[in-house]
Amino acid sequence: QVQLVESGGGSVQAGGSLRLSCVASGRTFSTYAMGWFRQAPGQEREFVAAINPNGDRAYYSQAVNRRFTASRDNAKNTLYLQMDNLKPEDTAVYYCAFRYGLGSGSESFGSWGQGTQVTVSS
Repeated sequence: QVQLVESGGGSVQAGGSLRLSCVASGRTFSTYAMGWFRQAPGQEREFVAAINPNGDRAYYSQAVNRRFTASRDNAKNTLYLQMDNLKPEDTAVYYCAFRYGLGSGSESFGSWGQGTQVTVSS
């Protein structure tokens, strides 16, 4: 059974930092690219970051570039998202997912976790 479990969300003030984790099971984690997405109330799920299987390449949405850093520890089957200089507009539920396709849209990802809430106050 494929499972992704996110954690690390919380409430912070603008300018603060959080580190999200995503523990994977049920697949050979080290052979898959992974992604982070987020969804704010009333909005569609949007791409945040993706990282290749061995973790040496990552790319980001323009909204989070240079503030967020994706990484992974394949020995621990864990994906991370370090979020610095958080802004109120970063408030959303954050999800991790396996990448099954070539695009950066949500249709190229699957086996979504349950999400973790991030709330940034001004």
